Amino acid sequence: MYTIDLSGKSAIVFGVANHRSIAWAIAQQLHQAGARLAIAYQNERLRDAVEGLAKTLGDVLLLECDVSSDENVAATFSQAKERMGSLGVVVHSIAFAQREDMEGRFVDTGREGFRIALETSAYSLVPIARYAAPLMVEGGSIITITFQASERVYPGYNVMGVAKAALENEVRLLAAELGPQNIRVNAVSPGPVNTLAARGIHGFTEMRRVHAERAPLKRNVTQEEVARTALFLCSDMSSGVTGAVVPVDAGYHIMGV
Repeated sequence: MYTIDLSGKSAIVFGVANHRSIAWAIAQQLHQAGARLAIAYQNERLRDAVEGLAKTLGDVLLLECDVSSDENVAATFSQAKERMGSLGVVVHSIAFAQREDMEGRFVDTGREGFRIALETSAYSLVPIARYAAPLMVEGGSIITITFQASERVYPGYNVMGVAKAALENEVRLLAAELGPQNIRVNAVSPGPVNTLAARGIHGFTEMRRVHAERAPLKRNVTQEEVARTALFLCSDMSSGVTGAVVPVDAGYHIMGV
């Protein structure tokens, strides 16, 4: 059996908020594979929780980064360069929309709510890739997390579905532009994973029930399954894969009804 070994590579994971985060599951997989790990957290409010998780892994670099500021993103990668040198892996697992813009009718979405959702959940990948690329001197892998609401209507997901559609197109654009530098850009598209953030989506419990009922594997997926696919995309095992959206949803995406 082939074991993925990321020894000698450095990785930054954006989006760890708590122990149920998909980003945290990915961080654990990268650490177990031997990568030197940095975790970027949003602000001081989240520091204690993220620091507590990081301590369970040992030597992990913590970096504060508010992705709504390009200057903050640039400073984060400057610190990463100083402390870690080159980079091999970047994980973007960031999404946010105001609660009122994920409830009710999509047609009632306000201009400011639309901007916040698109800027945080989609645009944030762009400056992260911009500042990460110069540090990927030997090539590397950038991955993000999407959801099938980019293509289909999920009641209660509303503006976030639009953000995921934009995010997936960014994956293709970035993959085309960064490919000559041997930098691969891909997305993982999980089914409805039981995270704390997802529980705030109206109808989430019913969404999981329907997925488990209709998926070929007759179940939902876990954070760990999503993280193992992310690990594959971060490794040389996927050296020929870029610009892809990889579903990890127990096969739900193939079903017509």
